[in-house]
Amino acid sequence: MYKNLKWKLLAIVVVTLLAVWSFTPPSTKIRLGLDLRGGVHFVLAVQTDDALRLETETASEQLRAGLKDKGITVTTTPALTEFTVTGVSSPDDQQFRALADTLVSTAYNRDANGSGTYVFSMKPNVIVQTRADAVTQAVQTIERRVNELGVSEPIVAPYGSAGDQIIVQLPGTRDVARAKQIISNTALLELKIVEAGPSPDEASLLQSHNGQVPPDMEVVQGMVSSKDPSKAYYLVRKVAAVTGRDLRNARPTVDEYNAPAVSFTLNSDGAVKFGRVTRENINRQLAIILDNQVQSAPRIDSEINAEGRISGTFTQQEVQDLSLVLRSGALPAKLNYLEQREVGPTLGADSIRAGITASLIGLAAVTLFMLLYYRLAGINAFVSIALNLVILLGFMSYLGAVMTLPGIAGFVLTIGMGVDSNVLIFERIREELAAKKSARQAIAASFDRVFITIVDTHVSSIIAAAFLFQFGTGPIRGFATTLFFGLLSNVFTSVFVSRTLFEFILSRRPAGATQLSV
Repeated sequence: MYKNLKWKLLAIVVVTLLAVWSFTPPSTKIRLGLDLRGGVHFVLAVQTDDALRLETETASEQLRAGLKDKGITVTTTPALTEFTVTGVSSPDDQQFRALADTLVSTAYNRDANGSGTYVFSMKPNVIVQTRADAVTQAVQTIERRVNELGVSEPIVAPYGSAGDQIIVQLPGTRDVARAKQIISNTALLELKIVEAGPSPDEASLLQSHNGQVPPDMEVVQGMVSSKDPSKAYYLVRKVAAVTGRDLRNARPTVDEYNAPAVSFTLNSDGAVKFGRVTRENINRQLAIILDNQVQSAPRIDSEINAEGRISGTFTQQEVQDLSLVLRSGALPAKLNYLEQREVGPTLGADSIRAGITASLIGLAAVTLFMLLYYRLAGINAFVSIALNLVILLGFMSYLGAVMTLPGIAGFVLTIGMGVDSNVLIFERIREELAAKKSARQAIAASFDRVFITIVDTHVSSIIAAAFLFQFGTGPIRGFATTLFFGLLSNVFTSVFVSRTLFEFILSRRPAGATQLSV
């Protein structure tokens, strides 16, 4: 009688039941990818020039504002990766250089062109890093947005060799227009002090400034108020008191007229800045600007520290979406849609049906071959391969892995790996039997000697699967996932399960029996 045979059989039953429990019912427990469940696939291009331009404009405005605080008035003209400063007088030149070294020297090279003119050029390494950071931030922002959108197992990752593209796959998404709007909405929130307005047109707005926009201000279009949505123009300060980067949270609410609005809270730094600006500008208007559009311009009645509200002509759905994109952060640059593909649920169902059919035909063909070639031992192979597939499904369901069409191909490959392992074992048993060993001795020697070979080949394949998952995207990852778990389950079934089945059969025979159908 084999030692611990009952415990081995019990372990196999427990593992099988746990696997079946993990993926039952399959319709809810097994997560399907885009190609099986249906959904939408996007390839986006990040306009990294926008990020460079924003960095240059911010640096030039910070330098101009810093110089103004010191009593030095200059003119700054930003471009894509450089900005020009003109009007630096000789008495102020030394102080200008010192302040420029403090504020922008780490990212810009400074060249003097004479006559009080300087050109600040962004350093090459900063340009490369800024572009890369823009793509990384866009990936992170889009990922947060689609996660809050409720999409199950979305894929958001860098794509292609250009370095500025992103792939987005949203399984199960039906409202493609809303998904595109939420993904590409820049959601740049700025709170700026109003210097003049609202006015019905730009000419009326600039009458007190001789028709010219002051260098430290800008004109922004919007509406008069949440109750009066007519077009209006505002003259606001260029430097924002608070931006979306200072947000801690945003949520839907209602305003004093019981209309949909968005309430937001600021982080500690934002609360300090907001408190200072509102304290110094009581009884003045504060423009709440979203994507360069004034949503409202309430009057500051008292100091405000950590909370505020955005009101306007919003619908309930709009405040839900606006809250979502504000919570997830603003995109660093605009996005262009290079590719869009929609996969319908009918196509996904057909793919599942075809994949299951292919797997069953493969399993049946393999089983038939094993029965013809190895006779009754083929039943052992069939049981171990079938359990291999069941355990593989349990693995994927329990760990939340996504099943894709290439993943189904991985299932078929798992059948092939199971056959390969069983062939190694059966051929070794034949050799041991040919050496006149008893059935029990042949079984023990064969599994002991083949074990190292099976582990060695499977570890090599697991390493390959790990690299496919690490460096692949989409379909490649789906295939690598199934391959990885299939290799783990195959070691268990081909070695432990198959050996236990042989031992169980031999335990029913007399001790001296030497016949074994292999």
